[in-house]
Amino acid sequence: MTQQSTVNEKAGISRRSLLAGAAGLPLATILASPALAELSAATATEVTITTNSGGHTISASLFTPDGTPAGAVILIHEWWGLNDQIKSVGAELAKLGYLALAIDLYGGKVATNADEAMQYVGAVDEAVGVDTVQSWAKWLRNHPAGSGKVAAMGWCFGGGWSLEAAIEAGVDASIIYYGRVTAPPERLASISGPVLGHFATQDQFINKPMVDGFEANMAAAGKELTVHLYDADHAFANPTSARYDDADAALSWQRTTAFLAEHIG
Repeated sequence: MTQQSTVNEKAGISRRSLLAGAAGLPLATILASPALAELSAATATEVTITTNSGGHTISASLFTPDGTPAGAVILIHEWWGLNDQIKSVGAELAKLGYLALAIDLYGGKVATNADEAMQYVGAVDEAVGVDTVQSWAKWLRNHPAGSGKVAAMGWCFGGGWSLEAAIEAGVDASIIYYGRVTAPPERLASISGPVLGHFATQDQFINKPMVDGFEANMAAAGKELTVHLYDADHAFANPTSARYDDADAALSWQRTTAFLAEHIG
């Protein structure tokens, strides 16, 4: 055995040991550690398809549970892009028995600062985004490891797109973490499943008037909505954010997993 082979083998053992140790850690601990998040994200299988209407080539990270068939969850990233944090949530959902797919609306780009993130958000073509979400939802409904039920979940930028998945892709349930929710009742009328929203009372972006308006519009459309308000700020569920609130993040995750178990579990 060469010296390089020995080094590679030791590195592999080290990674496996770290991953095994991370298996029992709370999700927040993994998300807060770049090293653990990277290891968790690496358990994904990368999948690529061609979109239904636009013919675009798109890729995503798939996490498959031990037991199948399983309900599927589309994960939609924050304005930073599809990073290891979002993929780690997919790995966690797979541990909980779900087929989780972390999709990419930036075509592989991941922002390293707010200016880049704003640039990437502005560059997203809405029609392409809708085509992407619809295509992945259809793919998951027909996946051999899936049960046919599909939910969507997103944070901030992705929270708004989780609502779009409910409107445009007919998902069975959707979860919104402090995402933009300004769709009028006539658009909300196409939603076919329940919606769960996590919002923060100190959020200056997704603020009380917006959330109040969303509740009123959903009621006008006759749709099922559960809203939870937290005495926190925007991005309270992100352990790498200065506004992270561990208690509210844990409570929102508990409510999220209960919602998934009820509607697609």
